[in-house]
Amino acid sequence: MYVTSTCRDPRPQGYRICVRGHLGETILAAFPDLQARTRGDGTVLTGLVADQAALYGVLAEIEALGLELIEVRRLPPRPPMKRSS
Repeated sequence: MYVTSTCRDPRPQGYRICVRGHLGETILAAFPDLQARTRGDGTVLTGLVADQAALYGVLAEIEALGLELIEVRRLPPRPPMKRSS
């Protein structure tokens, strides 16, 4: 297993999760906090995940639904937005 860091960030992290197949509305309802779009022969789910336990929950739901997991990628954090004065 490859670990990039041992520190835990308490902020939600962005993830991109790719699964095989085009998901219908019923299955997509299992992932209310993620945005979905089709790409090629798969579906890409993106969004913020609260913590590692929540990520494992999403992955467990993918497995429970019998979906084929293709890729999970943590997205780079977005820089803080500057406030105008």
